[in-house]
Formats: sequence, structure tokens, C-alpha cells
Amino acid sequence: MGTYNKGILGPFRGKVGPVIGYSWRGKDLMRGLPKESTVAATKAQLEQRAKFGTVIKFLTPIKGILSAYFGKEQKAKSPFNLATGYHLNEALLPGPDDTWLIDYPKVLISRGDLRGVDNPQLAVEGGLINLTWTDNSGLGSADATDLLIAVVYCTEMNEFVQFNPAATRADAVVQLAIPAYLSGSLAEVWVTFATAEGNLAAVSSYAGAVTVP
Repeated sequence: MGTYNKGILGPFRGKVGPVIGYSWRGKDLMRGLPKESTVAATKAQLEQRAKFGTVIKFLTPIKGILSAYFGKEQKAKSPFNLATGYHLNEALLPGPDDTWLIDYPKVLISRGDLRGVDNPQLAVEGGLINLTWTDNSGLGSADATDLLIAVVYCTEMNEFVQFNPAATRADAVVQLAIPAYLSGSLAEVWVTFATAEGNLAAVSSYAGAVTVP
């Protein structure tokens, strides 16, 4: 991989001859095309590809939240890279026919040192998902103005509904309105707190599963 500022033809994107031009974190880069392998993938390689595909498909729709709240950049690893690595190692279950499934209770939508969500509870109320928690403002790093972020995943429809923010820490209750076309779906719910400035987040909590009213 090589970097350049003003090449003879200037920065470019895409494939040109034996090289690819692209931009990464504000830098113009070039790299050679990978050589096609004629060796069949091993079972371990196929397994890793299946795991990676499952995780990326699941996480990509919430990349914005993960990029904002899943820790701090570590050298060449972005928060989304860190989230991908965590879920590959900690949040997969073997499925049928060499497939892999997401272990929902182990999913994290954020990681950090902020005080987290205590005692999240879900209930269906008047066509809405009612989410409650214990107001722990003033304990440790917790502030009343911290923002509650909620992510709802409707499993049958493979669709996320994101609430960023949904409420403040001191509210202790919020009603989540899910689009009507998702009614009847089983929903997995995760919640977290972030500071009002967005520079610090908590380790998220799995709030449980509920059927969308």
C-alpha cells in the first residue's frame, strides 16, 4: 500500500490497471490488486467468512451508533472495527447447516466508562413499547442530562428502529413508537446512555425481547 498527495495524474478512485485508488481517513491511497487464489478455502476459512458475513450484515444498519459510541479509536481500528471484533468473538451462536446466529443478549451497541442503565424493563402499553429504568443520576459518573439511546431490532423483518436520543437519564421512562408495519414482530431491545456532548458512553444493556404491539 502506498500514499501520495499529488501524483502525476492526481488522486483517483477505483481500479486502474494493476492498482486500486481509494481514500481512507482523509488520505489518498493506492494498493495493488490482490492475486486470485487457486487454492480451495479450508473449513476454518469458510467458517470465519460465514461468521464475518453474519456480523457485518447485522451491524451495518446501526453503524452510525456504533461509530459514535463503541469506545475510542485504537490505532488503525475504528469504533466500528472494534464492535465487529467484539461480536465475532463474543456474540455468535452456531446455527443449522454451518450458519451462525447472533446471540442477542450478548450484543452491545456501545462501550465506555459512563454509568450504565440500571434495571431496564419493557412492557406493551397502548400500542407502544414502554421502557422504564432506575434513575441513577448522581451515582458515579451518571448525570441527569445523559441521553438514553435505544435500538430495537425486529427479527422476522430484519429491520432496526433507532432512537438517538430517546430520553434523558432522569426521565426514567419513555414510550417507543414502532412503525405500524412491524406490528406483531418479535423485537430485541438494547439501551445505553451517552453524555449530552456525546464524548462518553456506557456499556449498553440488553433490555429483553417484546412483541411489537
